[in-house]
This record gives sequence, structure tokens and C-alpha cells, in this order.
Amino acid sequence: MLDIPLWFEIGSYAVLFLVLVGDLLLAYLRPHVPSARESGLWIGFYVALALLFALALYLADGPAPAGQFVAGWLTEYSLSVDNLFVFVLIMARFAVPAKIQQQTLMVGILLALVFRGVFIVVGATLMASFSWIFYLFGAFLLVTAITQAFGGAGDAAAGEARAEGVVTRFTKRHLRIGDVYDGGRLRAEVGGRRVFTPLLLVFISLGTTDLLFALDSIPAIFGITRSPFLVFAANVFALMGLRQLYFLLGHLLERLEYLKYGIAVILAFIGVKLVFQAMHENELPFVNGGQAIAWAPEFSTLASLGVIVVTMAAATAASLVRLRLTRKRG
Repeated sequence: MLDIPLWFEIGSYAVLFLVLVGDLLLAYLRPHVPSARESGLWIGFYVALALLFALALYLADGPAPAGQFVAGWLTEYSLSVDNLFVFVLIMARFAVPAKIQQQTLMVGILLALVFRGVFIVVGATLMASFSWIFYLFGAFLLVTAITQAFGGAGDAAAGEARAEGVVTRFTKRHLRIGDVYDGGRLRAEVGGRRVFTPLLLVFISLGTTDLLFALDSIPAIFGITRSPFLVFAANVFALMGLRQLYFLLGHLLERLEYLKYGIAVILAFIGVKLVFQAMHENELPFVNGGQAIAWAPEFSTLASLGVIVVTMAAATAASLVRLRLTRKRG
């Protein structure tokens, strides 16, 4: 059982809040398309910040929480890449002007934090009360992994599009939506009438997909750590720098075709781990007479971290090799 000091948790929340507010202000006060160098520097800054946080965790409470945070952060970061791919599709679908894409992405990231925060509270409450919820989470992740790996290249994105499409069609029927953007404004005057700009539909689409991604994200990280504080911290650090990653890698995401398989392997691994964890804490009367199943293997945090790092490195390397070979043939 982790025993992270209360002062550390409160201080961390305060620092994370200040960093997020600073990031939000930068996005809104200086709307522009960041260069590859600027994006790379910001991503490096946020990665360094996450590693410093892990070091602070190590000094405050030892290697266990630090290792769980790093494994959870890397898991959430890999899942955020999938999230980012759908963000790219949404931006293209609604033809969002490049100058306001930073602001738009920041809103999407904040919505993701809100939805994940709600799911973290709900998930932690369920786990504290019902150990069998791990069976459900594990099965859900296994199904998601299979869909991710074998559903076809565009099926995941198509699923998100169908979900957000229902909401956007409802909005169009009940609100007056214009066709022209007016900077970062949600309302504009067109032909003497006040209408909502297409930016409202973009925000709704981002929020809907964020909600769906949270359904995958939160069960996955609860398979690594049961600390709500570490779950939330890992999500915040994973989402930091996501908009810079969008501008750095957005044009490459569609070509990194093996990333989806890497994410599927990680989800499947965590799903199996959750099922084994549920077996260790089994209370279901129709499974082993309601007794814990002792033979079920346990995976250490270090083993989980190794699987995540090796899988994502292999998937990324394979994708880059495939991309280079394709360019040579072309």
C-alpha cells in the first residue's frame, strides 16, 4: 500500500494547476503555428518535468510510487497518441484555421482532463467497493485491444466519428451554426444575425471523443496503479505537450501504421494483468467458490514498465522502417 505524503499530493496539484494555467495562457495570448524546433523543445520540457516528478516521488516515498507513475505515464502517453490521431481527423474535417488550432487543442486537452478526472473518481470508488470490477475492466481492455489490432486501419477513427457525428448533427438541428470561423470566437454576426461559429462543433467533437477515449484510458492505468493521485498525475503529464506533439508529428501519424498494434499489445497486456489481479482478490461465489485463486501470476511494476517501453519502441521503429522503405520505392 502506497503512503504518499499529503503535503506532496497537495503541492503536486498546485504545481500542475499552475503549469496548466500557464500553458493555457500561452495558447490563447500567442496563437500561432509552432515550428518543429519550438514543438520539440516544449515536448522535451514536459518529458523532463514528468521525470523530475518521478524523482520527487522516489525521494518522498521510495521506488514503488515512482515506478508506478512512470509506467502509468508511458501507458497514458501511448494512448494519447491514438487520441491525437483523432484530433488530426477532427481538425481536417472541420477545416480549422492553422492559427487557432493551438487554442482549439488546448480546449480539447482540458475537456480530456475533466472527463478523465470524473472517471478516476468513479473507478477508484468502484474498486474500493467491488473487487470484481477488475474482471470487467480486464475484459473491456481485451476487447478494445482486439478491435484496435484487427478492426482495420480506419475503424477506430470511424467509431469515434460516428459517436461525435450523432452529437454534432443534433447540435446543428437545434442551434444556428455558421460556416465561417471568426478567430477563436464561438459567436459571430452573419447577415445581421448572431450565429455560432463552426468552432462550437469542433469543441463538441473533441469533447465527445475525449469521453470515449477516457473509457479506455482509465481502466488501463488502474491496471498499473490503484492510487487515484498517481492515476490523475500520469494523465496530466501525458496530456501536457500533446498540442506540441500534434504540430510535430501530426503529418506523420497516419504513416506510423504499426503504432496501433503496439497500443493493442499494451492494452491486451494490462487487460490480462487486471484479470489476474481480480483472480487474486476474487470474491465472486461462482468462481473458485468465492476464494482467491493463488496460482494466478502477478506482474511487477518493473515488468509492466518493460513491456510498455519495449512494445512502443518496437512499434515506432517498425513504422519508421516501413515508412523509409515506402519512400525509397516511391
